[in-house]
Amino acid sequence: MLTMKDIIRDGHPTLREKAEEVELPLSDQDRTTLQEMRQFLINSQDEETAKKYGLRSGVGLAAPQINLSKRMIAVHLPDDGSGKKYDLMLVNPKIVSHSVQEAYLPTGEGCLSVDKDIPGLVHRKNRVTVKASDIDGNEIKLRLKGYPAIVVQHEIDHLNGIMFYDHIDDDNPLQPHDGAVEA
Repeated sequence: MLTMKDIIRDGHPTLREKAEEVELPLSDQDRTTLQEMRQFLINSQDEETAKKYGLRSGVGLAAPQINLSKRMIAVHLPDDGSGKKYDLMLVNPKIVSHSVQEAYLPTGEGCLSVDKDIPGLVHRKNRVTVKASDIDGNEIKLRLKGYPAIVVQHEIDHLNGIMFYDHIDDDNPLQPHDGAVEA
């Protein structure tokens, strides 16, 4: 079982590397790792389990965050606000198209690898289309909007060595961009 001790923290060099493509079909080890990443998110959202193991709540986790430089992410959103659930284990995800319109979380973003609050708006694309493989090697295409789109973009950034705070405008950290919408 993954716990907070398995998650590397800001400043670790792996978080700034571009992760390697993952060979398909997945090896047994990569399959297990991806399933463990998903389970961490589920555990972190369960109040009792999170308390028992000292887990910080998370909705997404990228393999580089557990010091594995591979292009794998897990996302677990029990409800995006509209009643939709997202339970994703994605291999080699790529954003293939996106909207011009930006979105942001009014409270800013957080990260399991960052132990402090970093105030500022993180502007991302409001809509994205992502192509990836699922855990069984099937090619999938997802069209995401708003919060789920933001979460997936945050995790894909980890695969490219980008941290959420890299997107914060140093001069006007709390100023929404023109036309950007709250997610």
